[in-house]
Amino acid sequence: MTIEPMANTPRAYARAAGVLYLLIIVCGIFSEALVRSSLIVAGDADATAAKVLASPGLFRAGFAADVVMLLSDVAIAIVFYILLKPVSAPLALTAAAFRLIQAALIGGSLLFYYSALILLAGGYANAFPPSQLHALALFMLDMHSHGYDVGLLFFGVSSLILGYLVVRSAYFPSLLGYGLMAAAVVYLTGSLARFLLPESLPLIMPLYIVPLVAELAFCLWLLIKGVAQPRPA
Repeated sequence: MTIEPMANTPRAYARAAGVLYLLIIVCGIFSEALVRSSLIVAGDADATAAKVLASPGLFRAGFAADVVMLLSDVAIAIVFYILLKPVSAPLALTAAAFRLIQAALIGGSLLFYYSALILLAGGYANAFPPSQLHALALFMLDMHSHGYDVGLLFFGVSSLILGYLVVRSAYFPSLLGYGLMAAAVVYLTGSLARFLLPESLPLIMPLYIVPLVAELAFCLWLLIKGVAQPRPA
């Protein structure tokens, strides 16, 4: 059995982070863009209820994808801390803490998400009039969406610190770090706007292409390149 030299350990951590990041991106896009966007009709409780009841398997698949995403988020927070601790241990620990809080908040909001299915298909049809039951289910989905954005506020702070650490490190091109910081600004702006200026959300939504490109680029770099190895003296 061959033990990997310590000099190669950062590359192993980087590849692990790349796999976890890919899981996060794929599961996040699946649950948000393919599940929720196809089942939830904004402002129409009856249409949303009909879609959810017609595709309970798809609804549960969205829940499962979010669970995988959150488990990967917890793991990647630890991996990034180990990888970037040599740059600044306090900042790396802070970024990990904010990312773990994000995972906890989004995990809690999943209870609201699944409550919608429990209300619609869990034997509560006789307890409420259909219109009221559907409205309650849509309210639960709306609470999940708001809880998700509360989590993204903490994720935005974590990404801002992570981007700074990437720029400071000798492992990655600085451009990747600046991209993560730009993505963090979009997350913070969009999530704050949901609560403070909800009417501005349609103007902000196109900006989410920035996090998609920045995080995908960082993910691919981790998977393909890993980290830059220092040259021997």
